[in-house]
Amino acid sequence: MKLGVFLVLFGGRKLEDALDYVASKGLKAVEIGTGGHPGNAHCKPDELLSNPTALKNFKNAVESRGLTISALSCHGNPLHPQKDIAKGFHDDFVKSVELAEKLEVPVVNTFSGCPGDHEDAKYPNWPVAPWPNDFQEILKWQWENKVIPYWTEWGKFAADRNVKVGLELHGGFSVHTPATLLRLREAAGEVIGANLDPSHMWWQGIDPVQAIHILGREGAIHHFHAKDTTIDPVNVNKHGVTDMQDYTNMLDRAWQFRSVGYGHDNKTWADIMSALRLVGYDYVVSIEHEDGLMSVEEGFSKAVQNLQQVLIEEPLGDMWWV
Repeated sequence: MKLGVFLVLFGGRKLEDALDYVASKGLKAVEIGTGGHPGNAHCKPDELLSNPTALKNFKNAVESRGLTISALSCHGNPLHPQKDIAKGFHDDFVKSVELAEKLEVPVVNTFSGCPGDHEDAKYPNWPVAPWPNDFQEILKWQWENKVIPYWTEWGKFAADRNVKVGLELHGGFSVHTPATLLRLREAAGEVIGANLDPSHMWWQGIDPVQAIHILGREGAIHHFHAKDTTIDPVNVNKHGVTDMQDYTNMLDRAWQFRSVGYGHDNKTWADIMSALRLVGYDYVVSIEHEDGLMSVEEGFSKAVQNLQQVLIEEPLGDMWWV
């Protein structure tokens, strides 16, 4: 496996400066934002798709520093019930897939999206309880009328261009657990897989190692994010894991995102890396920083340091007794 970083961490730097900094830390890959919530500070799909010279220069900027692009990322909600909002996210996805094809990047990361509860809804509706029965009816309508049809069509669009779709299992979206990912994958095809982020597993009460085994046995891990979570043992009993307080209210929140090693120790992260290797994942571990207690540079450096201690970068060799 290779260690990489979600380059939006350094969106305030010019592309070349950000790439130089990443390479100086010994990393091998970058995940680049191309729209949606990550923004496109380092990569303007419209410009690169319309200008072969700009496309060549962009690719050279990455490769000349010994780096590869692990994924293009345009996380958004293409199923948003407000059509103009949905179209913006959808267009970002389409352009990201087209650009990934030209750059020979194998994965585009995004969210599954979350629809409303009927055709004229104004806001997304994320049902997470089986009763009252209204929630089951909403869930059935969403999947049959929105989630499966959209990703069947646009998953094929990506597959036809040799691009895989990495859906981040994130609360608030229709695909947020291993089970929901596999449900969509069964309906829309193997082009659909996970951009698996342990931080979102922990706060939902899911063991990331078991999530890796569940998805990995199906070949359903397309990309991997490295981010940690800490759960406050007091606050979680007050607010529950579905805590709706702002992320900045860190003192009172039930849980919060942390840099790798600051929510769980290196043994836990070593178990995660070993599980990835066991299920045959041999791609990029991409560092993401959303730690409100650390600066970007500090959080990134600490994550690199901790992951370099536990990451298996070389392929497994033959056993001596074989």
